[in-house]
Amino acid sequence: MRLDYRVERLGLALGLLQQGASYGIVYLYVGIFMLLITGFVATTLVLARLISPGRKSITKAQNYETGEATVTDPWRPFPVRYYVFALLFLIFDVEAAFLYPWAVIYDSLGVYGFVEMVIFVSILAVGLVYAWKKGALKWV
Repeated sequence: MRLDYRVERLGLALGLLQQGASYGIVYLYVGIFMLLITGFVATTLVLARLISPGRKSITKAQNYETGEATVTDPWRPFPVRYYVFALLFLIFDVEAAFLYPWAVIYDSLGVYGFVEMVIFVSILAVGLVYAWKKGALKWV
């Protein structure tokens, strides 16, 4: 494979080198683009700060998600069982996502595909039984 062919495949920066530009020019282009990106981000943040309303009011301080006043400290952490319940839901949701493509091509897989899916579902069933025995499926 020729060096010229490899250089063409690597993109614009190496294309510039192939045309006779030095490495300094390539670094200059990269630096200019980094400065432009940084300037764009800084300008956007400054403009957002300038045009955003900054007046504090009682209405802005009120709850907007549920409309209910908080009863306890809003920064109190949730119990871990809620996270475990959510993770179990995700695991079995992904299992369902794996079952659909398998069901579509079930005929072409034969016995081998069936055995693999039985092993997959068995492992998940053992995990479900384990979570059930540990009480992870109890909401309260």
